[in-house]
Amino acid sequence: MKNCYVCNKENLSKNEIGLTKKLLGRQVSRFYCIDCLANCLEITSEELLVSVEEFKSQGCVLFE
Repeated sequence: MKNCYVCNKENLSKNEIGLTKKLLGRQVSRFYCIDCLANCLEITSEELLVSVEEFKSQGCVLFE
């Protein structure tokens, strides 16, 4: 089980873990929830959720 590095949200979803890996690199050891990752990247959570759907439709295995 992984927690958010910033806010310590527990049990991050597969999509949150996948998004962190996809955007920050597969070797990352610190994971972020959607809201903290959006804040870190200076975009909205909604934009990240759209990205998740795009990655899923492309067949990326990092997402559920």
